[in-house]
Formats: sequence, structure tokens, C-alpha cells
Amino acid sequence: MAAASSSSSSGGAWMPGPLCLVENRGRRLSVCPEALALLAGVRQPVAVVAVVGLYRTGKSYLMNRLAGKRRGFSLGSTVQSQTKGIWIWCLPYPDRPGQTLVLLDTEGLGDVEKGDTQNDTWIFALAVLLSSTLVYNSMGTIDQNAMDQLHYVTELTERIKAKAASGGSGGSGEGGLEDTAEYVRFFPTFIWALRDFTLQLELNGRTITEDEYLENALKLKKGDAPDVRLFNFPRECIRFFFPIRKCFIFDRPTSGKNLHRLEEMTESELDPEFVEQASQFCRYVYWTSKEKTIPGGHVVTGHLLAKLVETYVETIQSGKVPCMESAVLALAEIENTAAVGEAASCYVGLMENKLKLPTETVPELLEIHAECEKEAVRTFMARAFKDDKRHFQAKLMKSLEDKKEEYCRKNERESSKRCQSVLASLAGELEEKVRMGTYSRPSGHKRFVEDLKKIEDRYRQESKKGVMADKALEDFLKSKETVAKSILQTDKALSNKEKEVEAQRAQAEAAQMQQKLLEQDQARLRQMVEDQKRSHEEQLQRLGDKMEAEKRRMKEETDRMMQHKLEEQKKLLEEGFYQKAKEMEGEIHCLKEEKESNSSALWRGTIETVLPQLASLGSQFLQYRMLSNLTTSGNPRNASGAASAPEYPSSAKSTK
Repeated sequence: MAAASSSSSSGGAWMPGPLCLVENRGRRLSVCPEALALLAGVRQPVAVVAVVGLYRTGKSYLMNRLAGKRRGFSLGSTVQSQTKGIWIWCLPYPDRPGQTLVLLDTEGLGDVEKGDTQNDTWIFALAVLLSSTLVYNSMGTIDQNAMDQLHYVTELTERIKAKAASGGSGGSGEGGLEDTAEYVRFFPTFIWALRDFTLQLELNGRTITEDEYLENALKLKKGDAPDVRLFNFPRECIRFFFPIRKCFIFDRPTSGKNLHRLEEMTESELDPEFVEQASQFCRYVYWTSKEKTIPGGHVVTGHLLAKLVETYVETIQSGKVPCMESAVLALAEIENTAAVGEAASCYVGLMENKLKLPTETVPELLEIHAECEKEAVRTFMARAFKDDKRHFQAKLMKSLEDKKEEYCRKNERESSKRCQSVLASLAGELEEKVRMGTYSRPSGHKRFVEDLKKIEDRYRQESKKGVMADKALEDFLKSKETVAKSILQTDKALSNKEKEVEAQRAQAEAAQMQQKLLEQDQARLRQMVEDQKRSHEEQLQRLGDKMEAEKRRMKEETDRMMQHKLEEQKKLLEEGFYQKAKEMEGEIHCLKEEKESNSSALWRGTIETVLPQLASLGSQFLQYRMLSNLTTSGNPRNASGAASAPEYPSSAKSTK
């Protein structure tokens, strides 16, 4: 068998040939790492078709037909079973771009050479758990012997639990079937493939279809005797577990002497009737096989399917009974955590690509943030599922809020660096004059103020300084206060009165600038609060959209279950099983109640969980911003909220 795979940038990891996925070594099942890794690499939705049946019944040949290949899954040409465990083949789905067809060929059931066949039931159960379409392959007709050979279906409730709280009872062969709706949510559609079929499809003198033949074979007998219960139980299991059923019959593909070279034969060498029957089978599987889903309608990718394989096999090997609900919840925990990480990485990647620091204004940054946040949340919503209490969505919101804050701080840092660089370049000549003592002479203070003003004017003309432009200028001017004070004190051209007036003017200008900075801080805070409000509103809108989609899928799922139950109830009434039909009323009533309760449960989870978390995030954010604005580079605001103007000695007030 080929072991290599080819990857597609569209998310498929397709294989040129099958690989062993689950190995069966006597009493032990184990997952094969290579196949599991390739399956995990499939990021596309998967439709999973599994075949089960007795050994040497031609299962692998049907799988090769579905793969569109003559060779692939090993056919074998002797009485020995060839396939051991479960083999997998990932292929592009015919005429469905963006989807992968996963074929699972299972070990032949009932192989006498194995001696201990307890793993047969586990192989059957795994095929049911993993597939979206299950093909049961058998030879001849559907008679009591065929039903006896399908005893694995009667053991499903012993091998699989639907709900974590249930005990997995039923399936003893003599008891009833309860809560079958819960199983149906997980179970695949069912196709019975009858090989080497030789009978005429007639019933009571009229021609019938393959499906009518199957339904007639599944009719129950009346009575409560042990032999009647034994007759009815496998039929009840098929009817209740697999409400969507289909039957195909196949003639013998070629004469007995050529069967050993079947995979070498061209279609022209095969029986034409068989070729047409096989083509009809493949077309039906291609047209009707749906994406593998889990309760709630979440579509399974190859990555998720690989996790399910691991979970189920590990549970079986631990000696426990696989629980479908527990497996889904564990999967959701892993996948939702990964969804938060993927969404956060998406946000950072987009921000790094789109954001050019420093921005001239805060709204410019917030606009880019809003675009990136929207895409990040979309990424999360597409991947997350069963986040009923919205714990992971709140976690993502907190993460994005923290990252936005960090980008705001980074924007301020980059702006400050840019501004300081510009000011250092512009102030070079001024610094040189101070060192040379140019201003230490009569009227030196006036020239110093004029040169400082020229620097300020040229600085304001510089572009791309960012959001800290005024703050950086204030810090620069403040750094010159000591020099200005010294020059003012030594300037003999000014009288004491003129120095007093000059100091008052400088003080007024400094206070005016700090007031301007305070107003800018307040404006930035308002902008951030508005963005917070926008984000919360959008989050709630997206949450509402997702909840509506979830409610719709859950409703459709429950409606399908109810429809199947009603159809089965109708059949039971037509067959005269009035008590069984009456017993089904309870399940139908439970489904109706569930349909009504799902909607309120979703909204209750949102109100109780998400809204308080949103409010908490907003409160924490506002507290942070208000505290950060109480001090600006060590300058405390006064009690009224205005910035305190710098104090100068009355004898020598500084000027700008």
C-alpha cells in the first residue's frame, strides 16, 4: 500500500493509496500515527463512508469503486481475510470542491481464524461512530441467517453510550430500546449492499424495489415469545438506529474462476448488469453522503475526525464504554481553545500587516483594529462549537481587548520616539548656542525665546509624528525651563518688572498647553469608550447570528428526529403493533419539549454569562484608562482635573 500523501493548499491531505488507521492486534486496538497525522492535516469538511460486513464478502472492492480505482484496498483472492483493523483513504470528493471523501475499509467480521472475535463488535462500533454513511455488505439474501450475522447492531447500546449521564443500558437482546433518538443524532445513514443476489424482486405477485425488499425484511412478528423477541430485536435496532435506509443488490461481477483476478479486470470484462449496479451504488453514495456532523450540526473536518478516532480508541483500550456526548464535549474544549488561539493570531497578523505606526490619530488605529477584530471573531465563530456558556468567546474578547491596548501603547511609544528624534534634530543648533554662551548676554533671553519658537514652528510642520506630538513638545519645552530660567536671571537688558511679566506669560502658555493635552486625553478616552461600545454591539450581533444559526440547526435536527419517529410510529400502527407505537409517544413528546427548551437555554446562557463579562471588560478598561490619565510623565492633575502649571521662583519666572 502507498504510504505517501499529497497536500493541497485548499486544506486537503489526499492519499495515493490507503493506510492503516486503527490496527487490530488480537485483543488490542491501536491508532497508527502516520495515518492519524495525515487525517489531522485535512482541514476541509469530510464525508466519511465506512463499509462493514463478514469477511470475504467483497467489501474492499466496493470501496475501490468509490475511490474510482481498480486497486487500492486489498481484495485478497483466498478464503483468508485480508483487511485487519480499519484502513483509511482520503480523496477529493467528486464534484464537491472544498470537501474530502474519507473511505474506511474495516476488517472482515466473523473471521474464524481470529479465534477471539471480541474486537469485531468494537470495529463495527467504531465504523458507526466515525462514519456519515455506513455500508453493510453481505452475501445472498436478507433472511434470518443474515440477521443473525448482524448481531453487532444489537450490541451497540452496550458498546456505546449516547449521554454522559446514561448508563448505556439496553441492547441485551431481550430488553427494549430507550432513547434511540440520542443515538440517531450521532449515527450515520445505512446502506445494505447485497452481493451475488439471485432472487427475483417480487412480493405477492408484484415487482418491488430494493428498498421495499429491505423494509419487508425488517417487518416485525407479533407476540412475546422468546423466539419472537429474538427475531424482532435486530430488526428493531436497524429500524430505530438507522431511520434513513437504502438497499442495493448486485449480481456476481464475473464467473467464479475469474474472481481471484477481479482487480485486474477492466469494466468490459465484467458482467454488464453488475457494472451498472455498481455505478448506481457509487452515484447514490456520492449524491447523498453528507458531511460528518456532531449534534448541533457542527461540521467535522479531518482534523476533528482524527481527534474522535484518538478519543474513541483510547476509551476502548482503557476498558470503558465510549460516550458520544463526552467525546464531543472533550473535542469542543480542545477545538474552542484552539479557535481562540487561531483568532488571536489572525488578529495580530492582520494588525501587523495593516497598521503602520505611529498613526496620526487614535481613530485611525481604532478603525484598523475594528476591521481586524471583525475578521478574528469571524475566524473564531467558524471554528468554535458547543460554547454554550460563551466562555471561550468571552476569553477571545478579553484577549483582543488586551492586544488592542498593547497596540495603543505601542503606538504611543513609536510616536514618542519619532517626536523625540525630530526634536533632537531641530534643537541641535539651539543646544550648540547654549553651550557656546550665545544667550548669556543682554537680550539673550529674547533671542532664546525666538529660537525656541522657530523650533516649535518647524516641529509642527513635520508630518507623521503621531498621537504623542503635543505631549512630546510639552516635555521638550519643559526640559528647557531650567536653561530659560538661567538665561532670564542673567539677562541685564530686562528690568525686574519685565521679567515678572515674561514669567507670567510663560506660565499662562504652559497652563494652556497642559489644558490642551488634558482635552486630548479626554477625547482619546471618549474615542476608546465609543470603540468599546461598538465592539460590544458587534459581538452581541455576531453572537445573536451564531445563536440563530445554532437554534436553526438544532431545530432542524430535532425536527428530523421527530419525523423519523412519527414515520416509524406510523409503520408500527400499520403493522398492528399498537403498544409499541404508544410507547413511542414518550420519545416524541420529549423531542417536542427539547425543541422548545433549546432556544431559551441558549439565550439564558448568554444573559447569565456573556453580558456580565462584557460589562466587566468595559469596566476594567475604563478604570485602566482613567488611572493612566491621572498622571502624564509624572505630572499630577490637580483636584479640578486640570493640569497644574509649573511653578517658578517669583524673582525669575521662566519663559518658553
